[in-house]
Amino acid sequence: KPKYFSLMEQRRNDIVSGAIRPGEKLPSENELSQKYSLSRHTVRKALGILEQDGYVEAFHGKGTYCSENMRHIKKSKNIAVVTTYISDYIFPRLIQGMDNVLSESGYSIILKNTANSRQKEARCLEELLKKDIDGLIIEPSKSEMVCKHRNFYQNLDKFEIPYVFIQGIYSEMREKPHILMDDAQGGYLVTKYLLDLGHRDILFLSDDISKIGAGYQRIAGSRKAMEERGLFLPGEAVICGSVTYESGYEAIRTALRKEMRFTAVFAFSDDLAVGAMAALFDAGLRVPEDVSVLGYDDLLLAQRIRPRLTTIHQPIDQFIRQALELFSMEKPVLSAEVLLPYSIAERESCKRCFSPGAEQAGESK
Repeated sequence: KPKYFSLMEQRRNDIVSGAIRPGEKLPSENELSQKYSLSRHTVRKALGILEQDGYVEAFHGKGTYCSENMRHIKKSKNIAVVTTYISDYIFPRLIQGMDNVLSESGYSIILKNTANSRQKEARCLEELLKKDIDGLIIEPSKSEMVCKHRNFYQNLDKFEIPYVFIQGIYSEMREKPHILMDDAQGGYLVTKYLLDLGHRDILFLSDDISKIGAGYQRIAGSRKAMEERGLFLPGEAVICGSVTYESGYEAIRTALRKEMRFTAVFAFSDDLAVGAMAALFDAGLRVPEDVSVLGYDDLLLAQRIRPRLTTIHQPIDQFIRQALELFSMEKPVLSAEVLLPYSIAERESCKRCFSPGAEQAGESK
């Protein structure tokens, strides 16, 4: 066995065993040459192989260090969770559920958020590659666009760190494990529900539908439900904004100012729906007597407001457990896609419509 190879194996075993720790500086070429009675050329060749294989990193003028990526060799019982937001929308409930499920399995969470910025996502991945993690659950930022930092995901693959995408997937990485909610089915389910109640003049409050994302898919599902009844979904019936309370309030004010006709509101988040209900109340309209309102997500807020909000229920617990199943920490899967279905949590904010044309809109299935 060549001398350089024997030295390389010894140094590699020291790194894998933990005798040399991530970030620790290795002896210089001269020191190794003297210690093992080898030429500097032999030492340099051994270190070159270790660097090529990712065990060490050489910095000009500073020396050679054990790679931070060696932290991933041993199990740490840490799982990184990266979401676009932490404090808004459905994410607190999602993160709480993840923490509960992971804690049951003896894992701790390292939590990061990207504010839906691809640059911040890249920085998060770069930082996490230097930490002790056994895996990663990540909601991609602006997943409808091309991923320009795929090299970080390739490094995760290289170090055999499993990862699962949630709530979105980059189109060029669809072979990777990912969990999605079936937004087209959700939009279809809500619209069919309102049509069955006799509504045909439905106002849709959405986020951006110009790109293939959740809003786009939900409108596609709504359009399908209406077309099945011989109805048309006009573009002016869709008011786009954000998924916030304020956006819902302003959308209804705009619709009333334009004297738009609607007997029901389908809001693409519970916050949007509650904002819409407030604007209707301020305008002297009653929910559901004058206008039915249906939300999306089934947040705790939906049960606390009066009237209690009828909304789409997102199966968070199932979502999390399915993600962890795909994650398969002991035996990572190579590829899988799971689309989770929705259901309607029926409460008090919707009622049957008896306006002209309701019979046609609410005809039997």
